Amino acid sequence: MARGDGRLTTELDPDNPGPRDACGVVGIWAPGEEVSKLTYFGLYALQHRGQEAAGIAVSDGARTVVYKDLGLVAQVFDESTLAPLQGHLAIGHARYSTTGAPTWENSQPTIRSTTTGTAIALAHNGNLVNTADLLKEVDRLGIDMGATTSDTHLVTALLAARPDESVEAAAVRVLPQLRGAFCLVFMDENTLYAARDPQGVHPLVLGRLASGWAVASETAALDTIGATFVREVEPGELLTIDEHGLRSTRFANPEPKGCLFEYVYLARPDTKLAGRNVYATRVEVGRTLAREHPVEADLVIGVPESGIPAAIGYAEESGIPYGQGFTKNQYVGRTFIQPSQSLRQLGIRLKLNPLVDQIKGKRLVIVDDTIVRGNTQRALVRMLREAGAVEVHIRISAPPVEWPCFYGIDFATRAELIAGSLDVDGIRAQIGADSLGYVSMDGLVRATEQPASRLCMACFDGKYPIELPAADLIGKHLMEPRPEPRPEPQSARTTEASTSVREGTTA
Repeated sequence: MARGDGRLTTELDPDNPGPRDACGVVGIWAPGEEVSKLTYFGLYALQHRGQEAAGIAVSDGARTVVYKDLGLVAQVFDESTLAPLQGHLAIGHARYSTTGAPTWENSQPTIRSTTTGTAIALAHNGNLVNTADLLKEVDRLGIDMGATTSDTHLVTALLAARPDESVEAAAVRVLPQLRGAFCLVFMDENTLYAARDPQGVHPLVLGRLASGWAVASETAALDTIGATFVREVEPGELLTIDEHGLRSTRFANPEPKGCLFEYVYLARPDTKLAGRNVYATRVEVGRTLAREHPVEADLVIGVPESGIPAAIGYAEESGIPYGQGFTKNQYVGRTFIQPSQSLRQLGIRLKLNPLVDQIKGKRLVIVDDTIVRGNTQRALVRMLREAGAVEVHIRISAPPVEWPCFYGIDFATRAELIAGSLDVDGIRAQIGADSLGYVSMDGLVRATEQPASRLCMACFDGKYPIELPAADLIGKHLMEPRPEPRPEPQSARTTEASTSVREGTTA
């Protein structure tokens, strides 16, 4: 049995992860406020977007300090770590890696000083598809990237490589070079910046505080910190916030292609995307599912968490009662103990346990958000039958996921996606369900109240709105070194991280 390493265990079965987003970002400019705590609570509200690492950068106008580590927001920060982070502006980051390994070196915010002494800290949600080109440019400029292997560090390095220009001017030059999905918050000692890719793939919103401004990945984070929603950061827009106020610069023409999967799974249900409440969207998808795939049943059950609103909609439209069929262990992904293989074989039971009295003898409609590899649904169906279900009908609140995402969601390779090789009846047979129905693409798009022309649906239809490079020039581990990793003593991580925080992330 592998020994626990003291780091967060996010997957009970690492060979069967579900879809995961890249990150959540927060930016605060608010003189006189406890900006580090505002950033902390903003990140706490965005924890669902990334659970591998968390970090905050703060400036008091004279120096910038970054504190970051592997783990959940509440594991990385407490009163003792937040207390020294004093200043008037801050940025924060909750990470799930899409380019670069999940190491401390790749955690964010990144920080780099220009030759004139200006410190630039940066946090990124999304994924760039021209990392190879950016790496060539960094090499051409002779910039040492050290042990970092993420696309975010490349962007920070390029911004810092123009010491003769202001950070704002450097950003206007660098941002048009980026290809892919990016929502950036970055800062120097006195100014907060926010930028969103021309396609606006992932959300980034602007809010007003009593004494300043806030930027975050979702409106739910603004609500949490008491900020009033102002508007979305527009695709292709750079915002600059300092003592002179807020100003906007357009660095690229907008070509909106918002991520459709945000509505299905990624965003919190209390978030608004393009003015549309996510919960309302998911309920409407459930209603559409009931019309498109009706079935005679006794009970509708949603798979926690993102399947529940769609299950409510299915029940409302079909007239079949809605009920709770599972008890979810809220803390199962927050353990420092490495599960043994025998525990992993229990699989979904460590996350969800059936309410047998609710299920026994009934025909069930089970509503879930997606099927990626099919392993989870197969285990779910088996567990429900063992609990006494007479029939199990699976309904999915998204079309089949047939294609990988290169813009910030870590699904799987095309070969690993069950819908990439099987039709709907083949998937039904694989998972052991009595019937299987996916919502149609048209039905899902209608529920978002957005025109299809403004949405990225690449994971469903294989049409990528941002051109992709050759296969060998893209991927999560593109920048990883070839040699075997050097063995590291168990206690070295903490020492190295502590030293780096003192020496390498203060400017």
